[in-house]
Amino acid sequence: MFLLSPITFPNLGISVDPSPVAFTVFGKDIYWYGIIIAAGFLLAVLYMMNRAPRFGLVQDDVLDAVLWMVPIGIISARIYYCLFYWDLYADNPISALYIWEGGLAIYGGIIGGVITLLVVCRVKKFPARTMLDLSAMAVLIGQIFGRWGNFMNREAYGAVTDSFFKMGLQDATGTVIYYHPTFLYESVWNLAGFLALHFYQKKRRFDGEIFLLYIAWYGLGRAWIEGLRTDSLYLFSTGIRVSQLLAAVSCVAAIGVIVWVYVRKKPDRKDLYVNIKAAREAEKPEDTQ
Repeated sequence: MFLLSPITFPNLGISVDPSPVAFTVFGKDIYWYGIIIAAGFLLAVLYMMNRAPRFGLVQDDVLDAVLWMVPIGIISARIYYCLFYWDLYADNPISALYIWEGGLAIYGGIIGGVITLLVVCRVKKFPARTMLDLSAMAVLIGQIFGRWGNFMNREAYGAVTDSFFKMGLQDATGTVIYYHPTFLYESVWNLAGFLALHFYQKKRRFDGEIFLLYIAWYGLGRAWIEGLRTDSLYLFSTGIRVSQLLAAVSCVAAIGVIVWVYVRKKPDRKDLYVNIKAAREAEKPEDTQ
């Protein structure tokens, strides 16, 4: 609807008119959406590889997991989106493959990615909860960048508003209408979560805690932000926003598990996988000449 519309933030003095197409190669349009998603993916992988030793993992572990998680996660995100927006693809089902045009549902990606990770960890004998902690940080990076792909496509905005951060888009008649820039809200929310969890990592008490905190933090923000959007996926004809419901339930569930672990299990940092691994290596006899 607004694919070629200028984007303005009047209260911030910002006005831009980016094209969704970055450049063309041999007659094929290369979209900013895909470039931004790819950049987020690359930074996420680099982050995981850099932080792996702090979780007791090695870079090969990370690469083994990523090679399976990413493609299956993307496919799951697309299937999730198309399932609830099937009316957009019913007349031309092949268009469901046009992923570069947008249309990924993060919860579909998370579900598919987590299931894949658990299977890979079981087969490769990686510590699953530890890998989930590290992967949660990578997902946040992807989400921070991914929402700017929505910006380039002029999608994932909210309802009409007159708030300070309102975003202006022109309709077909040239009339400027102001909306909640929900893509921006979510990107900033995820950035705050990433920074908080990045610095909290060294204080975590049990493996899986970072992952649960991510689920709680993202669920809390998404439950609020989803209520502002006009393009929500609905639970068929119920009028219930799928992502809002899932976000609220997952947030409460994650907080509940964290509280239960702290109260009943009384976790100790010495039981973290990275510390157990370090203790075992310290006990190994030194090589003698």
